[in-house]
Amino acid sequence: MLAVAMGWHIYALTHSAYALGLLGLAQFLPMFTLTLIVGHVADRYDRRRIAAVCQSIEAVAALMFLVGTFAGWLSAPVIYALAVCVGAARAFESPAVSSLLPGVVPRGQLPQATAWATSAGQTAQIVGPALGGLLYGVGPSIAYLVCMVAFASAAALVWGVPLQARPVTRAPMTLESIFSGIGFIRRQPVILGALSLDLFAVLFGGATALLPVFARDILHAGPLALGMLRSASAVGALAGTIWFAHFPLRSRPGTAMFGGVIVFGVATIVFGLSHNVVVSLLALATLGAADVISVVVRMSLVQLRTSNEMLGRVSAVNALFIGSSNQLGEFESGLTAGWWGAQPAVLVGGVATIGVALLWMKLFPELRQVRSLGHETGT
Repeated sequence: MLAVAMGWHIYALTHSAYALGLLGLAQFLPMFTLTLIVGHVADRYDRRRIAAVCQSIEAVAALMFLVGTFAGWLSAPVIYALAVCVGAARAFESPAVSSLLPGVVPRGQLPQATAWATSAGQTAQIVGPALGGLLYGVGPSIAYLVCMVAFASAAALVWGVPLQARPVTRAPMTLESIFSGIGFIRRQPVILGALSLDLFAVLFGGATALLPVFARDILHAGPLALGMLRSASAVGALAGTIWFAHFPLRSRPGTAMFGGVIVFGVATIVFGLSHNVVVSLLALATLGAADVISVVVRMSLVQLRTSNEMLGRVSAVNALFIGSSNQLGEFESGLTAGWWGAQPAVLVGGVATIGVALLWMKLFPELRQVRSLGHETGT
């Protein structure tokens, strides 16, 4: 909801694709600069407390959007500043939440649990953007008010999450320990290949930042249609995650991941060529279903092949890759759209995504040949 409101608000103020790209960059920079610190924090402190504090900060940011809209001082620079605050909070929240899951369920059930957790998130991404677009059409202040209540509720509810595994003993923070997450991933070609594949595929293929342009100028629709477009990929992803929750990947997950990225690129190309709302919705739904393969495989590889003592730091690097592919991808999309136009930018991105998948099959044969999500020994 907040993403839809911020995107539509900044585009309504500026009518600039560059402004949409800068909004993604404003959320990415805090994640990039804080990555090594937030991972260590997630390994040293109660991950539930970290998540609650971050969600409280996001609630305050939504409150500022609400007050600024109501009082009339919410300008583009203020939106960028608040987006930086939200990005910083999410930088700490993401590794804490993702590394919390192994403390809730047994490690042997993590692939299915990851799929169910992803489906819960996708459900929120279906309802949120559509509701955000609808409420923004009624009034921006209403959308920001509901966002504030949702963040505050999340902060309160996260305290009730029961843990089977208690937080690990706090290790001293040293330069070596801060960089240990990066070192671990470099020694694991399967994890490195999965993270980097998702990074570059979504970096080039992400068209989310340009949805306000497509909704308003190409499909000639309004805020509600924008919410539907934002929800469409989540609808496809939800269908995919429910499928994987019932029928988890038992073999050749790497091959499935490469296939999903290629389908992601093809769906991006179809969306870029479309001038019809229905075709655009179907393309985005297909895109979301294909992307969920990468999500489940990547998250399961990280959680099953990383010890709990290292999971926060590795999850932080993983979050950086995800944030890079999303927020930095939005900046890239806005920049290229400013140069060439929205449709050519999306088409080039789709072709580049397919090219990345084919190249990574050569660069990371270990990922393509992996037989299971856990260690090859079966642990």
